[in-house]
Amino acid sequence: MLAYLFVILAVLIRVGAGTGTFATLGFSLVGASLLFFGSRMPRNQFWIPAALLVGSDIYLNLRVYQLPFTLDQIVMWSWYLVPCAIGFFMRDKIKPLTVLGAGLGTGLGFFLTSNFAVWAFGNIAYAKNLSGLLLCYTKAIPFFRNGIISDVLFSLVFFGIGALVAQTQNAIEGKNAEA
Repeated sequence: MLAYLFVILAVLIRVGAGTGTFATLGFSLVGASLLFFGSRMPRNQFWIPAALLVGSDIYLNLRVYQLPFTLDQIVMWSWYLVPCAIGFFMRDKIKPLTVLGAGLGTGLGFFLTSNFAVWAFGNIAYAKNLSGLLLCYTKAIPFFRNGIISDVLFSLVFFGIGALVAQTQNAIEGKNAEA
């Protein structure tokens, strides 16, 4: 249940922020919520957070940003499954260092994937050569910094909350078993 709560919170903040400062500086709960979801939920449910985020993308592109759809969107929609998969593979290895590494990997993966897709398929006219690709990555550095910070910070927070909830449930069950 907590996994769904974090994804819904990420979607609500993303849509609520729209074009505001929070949204446009790359600070987001998305990567961390997907990572946590993947670590807690069965693989056959990974489509649910992906569908919620695709829906928020469609809404934001059509209603808020008024941008046409390009192939880079499809690349990003596919990326939503990557943090879920990373979370799935770290299920039995959830420790602070693992969560930190997964948060870093999620942020780096998003930066590399999203900016490559924008350069290759997006509606921003970057030259289709190495200089254009490097310019695309360079212009995205401010977003990268905030993306890494938010992915790591919220991964640690979400997994910390998950550990506290599990510990509390175990304590309650232990007290109930004694009674």
